[in-house]
Amino acid sequence: MANGWSLLVGLIIIVALSTAAWFLSPKGENQTLFRSTMILAIVSCYLMWAIVFLSQLHPLIAPKRSDIRPDRVPQ
Repeated sequence: MANGWSLLVGLIIIVALSTAAWFLSPKGENQTLFRSTMILAIVSCYLMWAIVFLSQLHPLIAPKRSDIRPDRVPQ
């Protein structure tokens, strides 16, 4: 079962990937563009994953059973 530590582990992986993208980017006139594009893409993917993960970990609306009808009284 997933827990809150998954966010921290994911953040550590994202920091490592961003650092690798910073130092391993190819040299040239477009180096800053390549760096910023890679880091922005990595961080955007992490944020999307984190939002979806947290929304499933702590839902705002509790699930309801659909087979119960409170308006009907058994006779």
